Amino acid sequence: MFPSISLVQEIGLAVLLVAALVWVLGLGHMMWDSRFHHPEPGAFEGMPSIPVQRSASAHPMESVELTEAEQQAFAGLIRTFPRP
Repeated sequence: MFPSISLVQEIGLAVLLVAALVWVLGLGHMMWDSRFHHPEPGAFEGMPSIPVQRSASAHPMESVELTEAEQQAFAGLIRTFPRP
């Protein structure tokens, strides 16, 4: 086909062109389908609402009592954050 490149390069170029053509056709097909696809008015595929968070008293394993040293260390850490 091309006298200046080898047979392996020609095969690679052909494979690349076929892959690009398949990609363009697939993209066009996806865009064409999304253009005419309109979901039904009541077909929402998500959660109906955000679930309510449980309080810390809901389960004893969800709260941790800190020692006085841990509380002071946490307070010192919070003070190191820059104020906005």
